[in-house]
Amino acid sequence: MSKLNFNKETYINWYKDMLLWRKFEDKASALYIQQKIRGFLHLYNGQEAILAGSVYAIDPKKDRMITAYRDHVMPIAMGLDPKKVMAELYGKSTGCSGGKGGSMHMFSKEHNFFGGHGIVGGQVPLGAGIAFADKYNNIDAVTLCFMGDGAVRQGAVHETFNMAMTWKLPVIFICENNGYAMGTSVERSANHSHIWKLGLSYEMPCEPVDGMDPEKVAKIVKKSVDFARKGNGPSFLEMKTYRYKGHSMSDAQKYRTKDEISEYQKIDPLNKVLEMIKRNKWASDNEISLIQDEVKNTIKKCVEFSENSSFPESSSLYENVYDQNYQFIKD
Repeated sequence: MSKLNFNKETYINWYKDMLLWRKFEDKASALYIQQKIRGFLHLYNGQEAILAGSVYAIDPKKDRMITAYRDHVMPIAMGLDPKKVMAELYGKSTGCSGGKGGSMHMFSKEHNFFGGHGIVGGQVPLGAGIAFADKYNNIDAVTLCFMGDGAVRQGAVHETFNMAMTWKLPVIFICENNGYAMGTSVERSANHSHIWKLGLSYEMPCEPVDGMDPEKVAKIVKKSVDFARKGNGPSFLEMKTYRYKGHSMSDAQKYRTKDEISEYQKIDPLNKVLEMIKRNKWASDNEISLIQDEVKNTIKKCVEFSENSSFPESSSLYENVYDQNYQFIKD
């Protein structure tokens, strides 16, 4: 992959993408209140710099991505049409998981996005498995495996770290440390708060990263991806970030203060990118306004597409299901 180049084009694209992701989640929140979207809904607001920097450092056409349930905008970043993500939130047949996955189970094999998983930490062994398959089949691909700060307390995560190091798998484990595992702060969940140091136990390359800055994220992810692509094995990165919304839509957020949220909003990654654009005069106020209008129009089309799509037919209930003998059920 070519050397990273943080220029005008980079920042304009980051602003377009990050604004789309933020507004997409805002709209999903509003639709949830209107009961257009049901079930659970975990929003990504505030963590966009991690995704922007990570995707910039990989080749989405061949590299893989897997995450937990805060997963709406990640497949969009990998190239999936946002209309299909919104339709999935609606539970419509035109959704990326056929309307049967919903908020926590986005999926797009075509765009190398493998979920979307509701079990805390459950995606981590799967991420290593994807990387194992690529290494076994001599496929030049690296997997980004995202997890939350709560997931690192799961035993399966540590078992996976051990195997990934033993087999030198091409996988980057990324902890999106937003400070809270549901409502439990990192400080209350363990006798240490430096999550990245968990990698030291496995002699895995590991380090903390400012997850509110896409440039810093891109640099570290690029270094880790290059390391893995050369056959050197995995890395573990702790991306320190913050979510402006609750754990999910049902979260009353009594565990943190409004002042705390306001302090983090002062370093909002979206505003940071926009400030960089304005400081360098890479776009006029009119051009920025056009980008914002374009995003609004995209979100509008997502909603219209979802509203006009149909729910899955009852006959599709048994599609893509395996029986206990691992025979594919076609009828």
